Amino acid sequence: MRPETARRLTLANGVARCLLGVVAFVAPKLPLGPWIGAGARSADSRLLARALGGRDLALGLGTVLALRHDGPVRGWVEAAGLADLGDVAVTVGSWRRLPRWGRWGVLVAAAGGVVAARISAPVVDVADDTVEAPGGGGAGR
Repeated sequence: MRPETARRLTLANGVARCLLGVVAFVAPKLPLGPWIGAGARSADSRLLARALGGRDLALGLGTVLALRHDGPVRGWVEAAGLADLGDVAVTVGSWRRLPRWGRWGVLVAAAGGVVAARISAPVVDVADDTVEAPGGGGAGR
């Protein structure tokens, strides 16, 4: 993956994570309901959804700000991927207790975040002029 493509993917992921974080904080039943079903109505579940929303907002905003200010981004990408891996593990571990469509939706979204982090993290901070051009003889060598 080229660095510019990795930065675009990372920006999209960061913005989406910010939006999810705000929604989870303001209206926690909205993202939580499809994932855990009827349990989303409890005050305890809403509290945890807001905490997860804060996590996603922090990771997304950190990513976006690092990109905007030309700071190091890889650590933010890896942290977001690790958070998504945790969501995959929790979803798989509770698979049978979760609503059918919600569990698949969360699994696909979280696994997509893990894959995006895995492929973009190694190159997101690399300068475009150091990437080897097709046919050999990269510019930064």
